[in-house]
Amino acid sequence: MKKEKIDVAKLLFEICEDNRVYEKGIDLVDSGLLDSFAFIELFSKLEDFGIIIQPTRIDRNLLRTVEGIERLIEEAISK
Repeated sequence: MKKEKIDVAKLLFEICEDNRVYEKGIDLVDSGLLDSFAFIELFSKLEDFGIIIQPTRIDRNLLRTVEGIERLIEEAISK
């Protein structure tokens, strides 16, 4: 079954309500856009799409950018 493409920036905007998520390469953690509660909401929303990412089993640096999160999603889908 093929998963639909997820617009990560749009999803993050829904969580953070900040247009900075659309800035290419922005560090979501250092900028304060993603805190621990936002991460929980992100993982929950991804689960709604059927994508399970186990935070304890990934390179956490990939959670710092939209591009990194997209990579994690692709890896989760391909499993």
